[in-house]
Amino acid sequence: MRLYTERLCLRPVSPDDSEPLFAIYGDPATNQFNPAGPFPDREHANLVLSGWLAHWRQHGFGIWAISLRHEPYKTLGFGGISRREVASETINNLGYRFACDAWGQGLATECARVILHHSFHQLNMPEVAATVRQNHLASQRVLQKIGLQLRGHIDDVPGAPASLLFRLRHEEWRVQTYEQGAGPVA
Repeated sequence: MRLYTERLCLRPVSPDDSEPLFAIYGDPATNQFNPAGPFPDREHANLVLSGWLAHWRQHGFGIWAISLRHEPYKTLGFGGISRREVASETINNLGYRFACDAWGQGLATECARVILHHSFHQLNMPEVAATVRQNHLASQRVLQKIGLQLRGHIDDVPGAPASLLFRLRHEEWRVQTYEQGAGPVA
């Protein structure tokens, strides 16, 4: 299933996404807030991509490849919802990462907003969460803009400082969406 915004096209990842995945996740600049650092090689990118494809098959949702609508063959980033085990709790984790040349244009907010809408409106998830590093202010702003609320700290990366845990329940999203003038939502 593809998702569209005013500027973006999000499509489920495919085996052909290995090259852009490595280009984006292997770039040290896109990993400045990632304690694990950039992907070391294409083999690692292929392994991650295989996991993403398996997630889609198992759950019917997952990570999308993101492009501009008018440039559908140029992948700018990846983002989506994945089931993730965090501190002995399974969460519906919202995540995204964009190539550096896509930064500062509001694309992460636009992407995260349509993923959140899809997660609640189409997938009927009870809650969406996101973990973010304490010093990653830009990502925190994206999460706040789309309505997620800081709910605590979580030790999700061994040997690294605790991450911030943002959450939004379906009922809260419905109220926010209604108050923003979108009318009743499912």
